[in-house]
Amino acid sequence: MKVTTNVSYAEVVQTSVRGVENIPSGEQMERIKALLENVFEPLRAHVGKPIKINSVFRSFAVNKAIGGSATSQHMALNGSAMDIDDTFGHMSNNDMGLWIMKNVEFDQLIFEKPINGRSSWIHVSYNKGRNRKQVLIFNGRKYLPFESNKHLLGL
Repeated sequence: MKVTTNVSYAEVVQTSVRGVENIPSGEQMERIKALLENVFEPLRAHVGKPIKINSVFRSFAVNKAIGGSATSQHMALNGSAMDIDDTFGHMSNNDMGLWIMKNVEFDQLIFEKPINGRSSWIHVSYNKGRNRKQVLIFNGRKYLPFESNKHLLGL
């Protein structure tokens, strides 16, 4: 079953945690669909090729099992979030993040764990009507403001 043109329901609920229910409610699915339509699909159209989706929805139990933040937007409580990366090699994580910053509405964009100037993956969230356009870099220990730390991404 497709949620949007390029994203299946299976991709939305995929998790590495076995034996734990990971099914979003109807309200959570509406938030997830808004993220996909307003952030992912425009990025996918720009790239013109598949983008690896690492994580979208996490139930409370899944989020707890992986040690996620108690306020994680992956749980689609106040918006929704996804983690993507350039596994397929069509566009770098840095370039995807920069494109998102310049071209779509988003709540939070995090360049995750940069190594040698390259973000390991991108976390992006969307909160319809309440998007902060907050950009951070997570260095593996703490969240840093993008502008004063973009040198960590080779920018």
